[in-house]
Amino acid sequence: MNIYVGNLSLEVTEEELRREFTAFGEVISVVVMNDKYIGSGQTRGYGFVEMASKSQGEAAITNLKGKRLKNRVINVVEALPLSDKRGKEYLRGRDNRFNRKARQRRY
Repeated sequence: MNIYVGNLSLEVTEEELRREFTAFGEVISVVVMNDKYIGSGQTRGYGFVEMASKSQGEAAITNLKGKRLKNRVINVVEALPLSDKRGKEYLRGRDNRFNRKARQRRY
């Protein structure tokens, strides 16, 4: 189960986040998002934790929701799966826009 953790302090490390979640089961991976693409490397204030099973993930969510971590109340919810559905709808809308006949001027 993939879990979104938001409102993280900028000082929170992946290891600290892993320690919080291991109390509820096996943690497969922890990623704290950062600005590596713009070069600063500063954390962005959110991350993802992947738990081994859904029951362990749900237990972690219910127990950690609203908990204070480094003086910030964290948001913990189940991460939404990546979907290309929105992208296809967007492209379909763009295609229709470009396939329309050009307006004709009225004089």
